Amino acid sequence: MNYGFIRYTLSRLLQIEAGLLLLPLLVSVIYQEPVENIQAFVLTVACIFIFSLLLGHRSSGKTQIYEREGLLIVALSWILLSIFGALPFYFSGQIPRYVDALFETVSGFTTTGSTILTDVESLSHSMLFWRSFAHLIGGMGILVFALAILPKMGGGMRIMRAEVPGPEFGKIVARTSLSARILYLMYLSMTAVLIILLMLGGLNLFDAMIHAFGAAGTGGFSNYNASVGHFGSAYIEIVLGVGMLAFGINFTLYYYVLVGHWKEVLRNEELRWYLAIMGLGTFAIAFNSATHFPTFSETLRHSFFTASSIMTTTGYTTVDFGLWPLFSHLILMGFMVIGASSGSTGGGLKVTRLRTVIHSSILEIFHVREPKRVMSMRQGSRAVEPNVVRSVFNYLGLYMMLIVGMTLLISLEQNDFSSALGAVLATFNNIGPGLGVYGPVSNYSSLTDASKILLTFSMLAGRLEMYPILILFSRRTWRNTL
Repeated sequence: MNYGFIRYTLSRLLQIEAGLLLLPLLVSVIYQEPVENIQAFVLTVACIFIFSLLLGHRSSGKTQIYEREGLLIVALSWILLSIFGALPFYFSGQIPRYVDALFETVSGFTTTGSTILTDVESLSHSMLFWRSFAHLIGGMGILVFALAILPKMGGGMRIMRAEVPGPEFGKIVARTSLSARILYLMYLSMTAVLIILLMLGGLNLFDAMIHAFGAAGTGGFSNYNASVGHFGSAYIEIVLGVGMLAFGINFTLYYYVLVGHWKEVLRNEELRWYLAIMGLGTFAIAFNSATHFPTFSETLRHSFFTASSIMTTTGYTTVDFGLWPLFSHLILMGFMVIGASSGSTGGGLKVTRLRTVIHSSILEIFHVREPKRVMSMRQGSRAVEPNVVRSVFNYLGLYMMLIVGMTLLISLEQNDFSSALGAVLATFNNIGPGLGVYGPVSNYSSLTDASKILLTFSMLAGRLEMYPILILFSRRTWRNTL
């Protein structure tokens, strides 16, 4: 175990976080906020630098790491950045309880969008900015960002493989650091375009940035209690709906578009499945909930926005979909589980895993009928390796075990089954709003501290696809490290 390299990497990541905190500090100065807010950010930066120096600011010289170190770096970095990222809320007194501040911060970095705040609009501009800026940081991945700006950090391939969501990881180009820079350049460019489009719809720069950050990271934090419904604008809803849909697509496909490899995009099966599921689900919800709106065009608009928001695991809302019929609830619950595409900023199980499970099951049925026939699963022009299929089923089994286990624990406090299951699905799949008591017009403030900590774990485990977080509980992980 290369413990020296792990400490060095964590130290550099914390220093990056300290630098990023200067942006909300600048917002605080621009809006002439009380000195307590400025002090909160300055004190947080000081705490981060002190801790990063204690970790060690020099590498041991050995940058070679294995899968275990990669997973450990990813898990510890997300935990540490969340612990320190919660301090501005706590130091300023705007979220006076640290457990609540940590829940809100983890929800931001993991792009979940769940909140314990009963009045979001009571937060200052700087705290609202930091809360949503966490979506932008965590959307593409904290360590991917670090690799993009620190190309000599080392261990890039192992780290990106551990952090980037999806069953398979493929670099865009040969060098991992260059792949990270290309990803972030596309990511930030698309975010900038979204900000401009929202401003063309009448939003001021601050509102446009907050909601673009939420859509880009598929997080869903808004600076208004009514979320996107606050604006009452069909244009804003359509722009954000399409924006969320776009950020739920594998970013590798955008690179193919840029270099002119259109055939790779057109024959990508995950993209076809993603768009088909979204389209069919939108129309099914629209026909089922048509009586809740005066016109079908309005029904279709709200259905598309909600479907895009839930399937991409963003969590923005325009209406209370908790009032829709049961059939619509079941479709949305299915969207919660399926999630977006692999290699996107969205959460959930991922469309490619759903496709793999369905195709593998169909092949197994044919194999039972014709046992001598040789059949293999294909994705586009290439065969899917058996170990990839096996890892998908292993992931699905672990996914179901954790969902059931956490639902049982939450049910000790929450007697309503749909509320308990909805809270776990919403946090584990990084969606935000759940069902029942924790629906789109509610929040998680009524939970006990124990349940908040459990759901905080749920958000981290879901965003990092379980393995990096779960290895922290294994004694073998820490062998020869302390």
